[in-house]
Amino acid sequence: MKNKAGEIIYIGKAKALKNRVSSYFRAIEKHHPKVYQMVMHVEDFDYIVTDSEFEALVLECSMIKLHSPKYNILLKDDKGYSYIKIAPKQFSRIRQTFQQDDPDAQYIGPYMSSFVVNETVDEANRAFRLPTCNRKFPQEFGKGRPCLNFHIKQCMGVCRGKVSLAEYNEILEQAIDYIKGGSTQSIEKLTERMNECAENMQFEKAAQLRDRIRAIGRITESQKVVFVKTANQDVIALQRSDNDTCAVVLKFRNERLVDKEDFLLGPVDDLDAARLEFLLRYYTTRQEIPSKIQLDGGIEDIEIASRLFSEQAGHKVEIRVPKRGEQLKIVEMARTNAAERLSQKVQRTGKEVAALDELARLLGLEKPPAYIEAYDISNIGSDTVVGGMVVFENGRPNRKCYRKFTIKTVVGTDDYASMSEVLQRRFERYLDPDKQDEAFDRLPDLILLDGGKGHVGTIVPMLSQMGVGVPVFGMVKDDKHRTRAIAETGGEIAISSHRSAFTLVSTIQDEVHRYSVTFSRARHQKNSFELTLTQCEGIGPSRAAEIYKHFKTIKAIKAADADALAAVKGMTRPAAERLYAFLHAESEAE
Repeated sequence: MKNKAGEIIYIGKAKALKNRVSSYFRAIEKHHPKVYQMVMHVEDFDYIVTDSEFEALVLECSMIKLHSPKYNILLKDDKGYSYIKIAPKQFSRIRQTFQQDDPDAQYIGPYMSSFVVNETVDEANRAFRLPTCNRKFPQEFGKGRPCLNFHIKQCMGVCRGKVSLAEYNEILEQAIDYIKGGSTQSIEKLTERMNECAENMQFEKAAQLRDRIRAIGRITESQKVVFVKTANQDVIALQRSDNDTCAVVLKFRNERLVDKEDFLLGPVDDLDAARLEFLLRYYTTRQEIPSKIQLDGGIEDIEIASRLFSEQAGHKVEIRVPKRGEQLKIVEMARTNAAERLSQKVQRTGKEVAALDELARLLGLEKPPAYIEAYDISNIGSDTVVGGMVVFENGRPNRKCYRKFTIKTVVGTDDYASMSEVLQRRFERYLDPDKQDEAFDRLPDLILLDGGKGHVGTIVPMLSQMGVGVPVFGMVKDDKHRTRAIAETGGEIAISSHRSAFTLVSTIQDEVHRYSVTFSRARHQKNSFELTLTQCEGIGPSRAAEIYKHFKTIKAIKAADADALAAVKGMTRPAAERLYAFLHAESEAE
């Protein structure tokens, strides 16, 4: 599906394409808001015919990965993941890292939980007595005394220069096997190696391996995260609320729960369809796929998905929906974690619930305003006038939906006209299906303006003309700039005696004021600096704006050399050299 601009906004497969597409356009008012928004943006369709359902599934996965359509389930990338890194150098250490920035290094992961990575690295270093210091080997052999870890037998003492590189690499490989395969496989391999050494009368080596096996055993005994004896498998469960859906993945490796990931998918209509789409999105972005995947519910095309993952992984992958026994208990645990994650997102404290309920009663609203937008105008003189919009969702700031506005049509410091421009632009974005923005794609339950009844009287009729039916009130301050009352078209509502509502409104008013003032100061500084740049020969307003746009900060502009300045769009070499000399003359004068 494509929008008016030709951008792909949704990709899906279907056995009966006509039925699938038609379903979106029947009784659209009954669709979930997300589906409704998608349908309103659809302008055109395109389709590809495949020879089999399997080919359709593979094509769907690859195209979604390529285009990242807005209305498909999309998972975040690996920016927030942790890895275990073994650097490609002599006497390499086992470390935790957050980036795969060395193509020659060996990485194990990714893991969602950095705690899991820390624990695993610590276990391996203790069990195999690997160095954890920052000394460089072999450069620092014999320099200084061994550290405390050597004396308490938690390090083999590489720093003494008595451990050969071959011996060290053998132990390092054993530690890597332990991380990858877990304690059971590691103990089996080490026991086999110990017996070989004993048979060959290498008793000292056998004793070292015995101590290593005992260390792994002690670590295993101390671990409390063994839930079930199971092969390597992932367990996936989905739970949904009115406004969101959470998917949880529990990763079991060698009888241990080693990691948990959770993803908020947004609202979904069909949980089974969402489960399949999540499964495809998740595993097509992962390097490792276990031999078993346990689900909390059925999916369409389960055999086709299993075949797809088997081909990707290079081994057989089974997808199951357990009905009884230990596996069902694990699925229930995943489902409980998903429900808990949802509750953390939507849970509101008693104070917030009381504040929203009290505010609704004071303002005569039909329901507590779960989604509040607040606006403020800030100016420094008549040259820098800006607006700020903040969002409070369920009584808490939702900063990813904050937005800034530079006033474009108002001359001078007309607060009412500036506020009108901001609100008009905001709701024009809402009403235009081609202008997509997460902050503008929904109507708020309440609008609060930093101002009195004059502001309210200006905005209410304007929104009415636009067909936007949202309650609008003002936030009035006293002479000490503290929240005093709520303004409506007919007067004011005192709120100081209603502590919960008063605290919430004060917080919102302070936040929107802070946000708009911070923006106006930054904008004024930018404008002032651009004006300063225009004092340099050959730098006009357009070039000054382009320079600031290119470097982003005043500090970066002043630090740039003539070559960097010349690389700015529209700049010439002579102009860049003059500007460089101008800026450095300014610095010397300061």
